[in-house]
Amino acid sequence: MSLAVNNNTTAFGVWSNFSSNAANVKKAMGNLSTGVKNVVDNPSGVGISERMRSQARNVSSARSNVENSLSMLQTADSWMQKINDMMGRMSELGIEAGDGTKTAGDKENIQTEFKELQTEIERITSKSTAAAKFNGLYLFRGGNGVAVTSGDGVETGNVSVQIGADTGQSVDLSLKDLQVTNTEVIGTTVSYTYNSDNVTTGSTRTDVTWSSVIDSSKMSVTSSDVVGKLSKAIDFIANARATNGSQQARMEQTRSGLLSYEDNLRAAESKIRDVDMARESTDFAKFQILNQVSNAMLAQANQMPQAVMQLVG
Repeated sequence: MSLAVNNNTTAFGVWSNFSSNAANVKKAMGNLSTGVKNVVDNPSGVGISERMRSQARNVSSARSNVENSLSMLQTADSWMQKINDMMGRMSELGIEAGDGTKTAGDKENIQTEFKELQTEIERITSKSTAAAKFNGLYLFRGGNGVAVTSGDGVETGNVSVQIGADTGQSVDLSLKDLQVTNTEVIGTTVSYTYNSDNVTTGSTRTDVTWSSVIDSSKMSVTSSDVVGKLSKAIDFIANARATNGSQQARMEQTRSGLLSYEDNLRAAESKIRDVDMARESTDFAKFQILNQVSNAMLAQANQMPQAVMQLVG
């Protein structure tokens, strides 16, 4: 090995190793402090993981939408349960009013309660003052529940909810119209006529509308076939609750699917992007030791040119 003063190739080689070890220590420290790999470590993997992260955030947001929809449907069902209870009580009162042993005063008292129940159902479901609302959305005025800008009504259509992470992944939830102005036919009652021999001579079918049941000006506790009409109204509410429950069941399944989807996305993204802390800690310790050793060797290499002094001394 030749001796030279101007160029210490041995020291330069050791310095190169020292610089590499120092860079590796810095990289390991950065990975340990952030817990994620640097874009330089895996450029394509980072690109894939960023797309997965965005998708996972979208799924989380969609799941929040589904949970809000469930809350809305559950609120609507709670109100319909109360309406169902009041309908049942009205039917009881209709039976009581059919007792010929009761006085006119008794029937007047029964009618007072009957009318109050009709008024309460109307208060819950009808007009801009309707009590049944969710986050400002009317639950029983039909349409999408959003009040129109002018007049006392709501917008047409259904409640559209984004339930997926991608465009176009939405569902429409329907809200039942239970307003006092709803003239939808909810059933038909039948009355028969008989001759002196108790033989049927004819029948009359009467369409029952929702408004005719809850509008106190159209039906009282002593109205013709009040119990039969209330039976159709109770069936109408039961059907509305069944529809509402079916939508809830669907949303529950959607929420469960979104949870699994998000979990799998985050697990896949973690495998690509997250640092293996145990391995990185081991590498950090290794490079620290190599850095200290190369530092010591660099000091030794810098002493080698001093051997020239023995030749000229």
